[in-house]
Amino acid sequence: MDANRGQNGIQQLLAAEQEAQHIVNAARNAKLARLKQAKEEAEKEIAEFRARTEKEFQRKVSESSGDSGANVKRLEQETEAKIHNLKGEAARISHDVVHMLLKHVTTVRT
Repeated sequence: MDANRGQNGIQQLLAAEQEAQHIVNAARNAKLARLKQAKEEAEKEIAEFRARTEKEFQRKVSESSGDSGANVKRLEQETEAKIHNLKGEAARISHDVVHMLLKHVTTVRT
């Protein structure tokens, strides 16, 4: 009878181990899905921002197309300055954003 009890205990441990592995795999898959979704959303936002910025730039260029080339050059310089500032800000906070995303994505609530 003790042998059966020991065998049952081992079987229960093996079943628990398999269940734990399934839970870990499900959490890992969910984390990867959240990361993929976050990346896709970020790419979508970037594309929308670029489209808005380009549209605004084209509008300003078309408004001043009757003027001399100096206005076009000024607008291009302003746009480049804004792009440079945005890239600088993105570079400055990208590490923090990635760290925050990873923290929230890898935290498993029990």
